[in-house]
Amino acid sequence: MSTVSTPPGPDSAPGRRDAEVTKAAIVKAARHLLARQAHADITLKAVAERAGVSPPLIVKYFGNKDALFARVMSFDTDADALLDAPLPGLGRHMVRHVLASQRDRGADPLLRIAFAPLHGDHGEVLRANFRAQVTERLAARLTGPDPGLRAELAVAALVGLGVMYGIARGPHLRGTDADAVAERYGPLVQAQLTPAG
Repeated sequence: MSTVSTPPGPDSAPGRRDAEVTKAAIVKAARHLLARQAHADITLKAVAERAGVSPPLIVKYFGNKDALFARVMSFDTDADALLDAPLPGLGRHMVRHVLASQRDRGADPLLRIAFAPLHGDHGEVLRANFRAQVTERLAARLTGPDPGLRAELAVAALVGLGVMYGIARGPHLRGTDADAVAERYGPLVQAQLTPAG
């Protein structure tokens, strides 16, 4: 008795994986453009060209430009990775994460906040998301006095690192191993997370 195999349907696992890869490429392209241009100046065509897809495919997956950029302006997933370490070693982890994001992906997701002034009303969405999803979430993990201030100071140090690496393109920083930078810069961040005394 022979069995007949049926071809995979539209909901098959490979199709879903391809869709997820395509969506990730679109989000990455939109983030890249958002970190370099005002929201109003970015077209779906530009996002599509950078992602290697057609504009109608972006509409299929995200609906419209505003829906795409609502997702791009979220820091939730990025904060998951940034904060994914025990508190005693979190400073070094966050430094490594910022550098790895720059080196491996060509952009630090945190750095999007530096461009909020370019995005008009959308800039306030970016700021609100950043506060809720990054600094307030970090502050909730901290014990002791002034957790909100300490979280903001720690994140400020990371954003500064991202600016020096990705925007100023400091040659010494870019030429130094990420672990070596984390050993030097991590304690500066950690001092806000777990202050002595």
